[in-house]
Amino acid sequence: MDRIKQLCAFLEKCESFADVACDHGYVAQYMLRNGLCKRAVVSDISDKCLSKARDLLSDFINAGTCRAVCCDGLEKIEKDTDFVFIAGIGGEEIIRILKNGFIPEKFLFQPMKNSDKLRLFLLENGCFLEKDDFITVGAKYYFVIKGKRGAFQSYTSAELAYGKDSLHNPKFHAYLKSELAKKRSYLSSNLSAENRLEIERQIWRMEEVLESEIN
Repeated sequence: MDRIKQLCAFLEKCESFADVACDHGYVAQYMLRNGLCKRAVVSDISDKCLSKARDLLSDFINAGTCRAVCCDGLEKIEKDTDFVFIAGIGGEEIIRILKNGFIPEKFLFQPMKNSDKLRLFLLENGCFLEKDDFITVGAKYYFVIKGKRGAFQSYTSAELAYGKDSLHNPKFHAYLKSELAKKRSYLSSNLSAENRLEIERQIWRMEEVLESEIN
């Protein structure tokens, strides 16, 4: 829940809100309870998962301010929805959802992996990333990407890899050092020459970022 609470701090007031791959529906509940949206929709590809959100949001559903739809991504979400939230799935999966659906007017994404690929996709499709940082829950790090459609923005390779705001986060140095330690430990494994070369490249890149962006 601590991850969800921190993500809610990035949300903003809107007319209509969608929580895609909603699981329990806590974020839509937060938006509705606090009067941050007039109507909300929660969706999940699993009806079993969606049933938990239906139970949690039953009062809002009965009042007509929320609806629950079982669908793949944005399939049954109106394209004029003001703000779309997607969290807890991979960056490549979020890209697939956006490609098959639409890029929202405003959005907050929390990819579990491949955040760099998601940043690149958003930037290449005319999005402005207003907040591109990470949150921490214990020893875990989660990238958070908040933005909107329709504005050009340039990124350096380091910003693309880790997020424009992440590089100035006081905890970034510790994050990158922990990632470096993981990558170096992989080198002691029985790797193919191709995989070893790729990990060595990643280590070199991380060391370069530490030197150029942090010090």
